[in-house]
Amino acid sequence: MAKKTKTWKIGEYAKGGIITIEITGNQLAIIGKEWDHSKGTRKSSDQSNAKEWCRTNVLLDLNDAHHKIFMELTDITTPYYADQIIEWIKENSILEKKF
Repeated sequence: MAKKTKTWKIGEYAKGGIITIEITGNQLAIIGKEWDHSKGTRKSSDQSNAKEWCRTNVLLDLNDAHHKIFMELTDITTPYYADQIIEWIKENSILEKKF
């Protein structure tokens, strides 16, 4: 199954500054990364090798998947960005079909 990945370079609105979402089938990974200042401070800088500092895996077919995702995201960023990320997740996974 193909993996879908998206990275948000949020900066000071997220712990570490970077959040990456990886979706593979019914599994979702929320990955927090530290901004690699040696690669630059602009959003256009290459942060592909930024150091991962947290990872949470969620099964998307669980009844409380939406709640788990929202709680994890709001722990590392603002509710505004959590909602933006969840919208992308819904568009690119089975989570949309459940809600």
